[in-house]
Amino acid sequence: MKKTEKIKAYELLTPMLEGLLSSQSYTISNLSNASAMLWNTLPNQVFTGFYLYNGDKLILAPFQGSVSCVEIELGEGVCGQAAMEYRTIIVDDVKNHENYISCDSRAMSEIVIPLIKDGELVGVLDLDASELGFYDEIDQKYLEEFVTRLVEMTDFKFFKVKKATRKKQ
Repeated sequence: MKKTEKIKAYELLTPMLEGLLSSQSYTISNLSNASAMLWNTLPNQVFTGFYLYNGDKLILAPFQGSVSCVEIELGEGVCGQAAMEYRTIIVDDVKNHENYISCDSRAMSEIVIPLIKDGELVGVLDLDASELGFYDEIDQKYLEEFVTRLVEMTDFKFFKVKKATRKKQ
């Protein structure tokens, strides 16, 4: 993907996200739609999705792509490292990255952006591409903007299990 094409695609994403999320702030819905938007915008993706932090580890959340790791410890793999360090990490060649966890053999490069709300970690956005060196500073800039807006517009309140009461007819 040429840099100019990539920039044009990214420039449309955040305004589209804002329009999509403007009337509600549901966590699962927002993350599902955000992963679908990224999946359909960026070529060569093998995984585009989220891991949410449960106070102990990262847990697989809405995504597009093949099956993936369900739990990731903080500090483990690129996702765990980005979460622990509160910083975006780009890996040009996952096969040569010391702290990489392989979930899909087609993945060649990766970018992980932490989701921070009110100074606290809530999760990460993880993207894996089938092309070496796919992600760069353009992806980092626009994905960080995308994630910032997504986090602002999402409440990250999780469902509490409540027994349903049946109405008598």
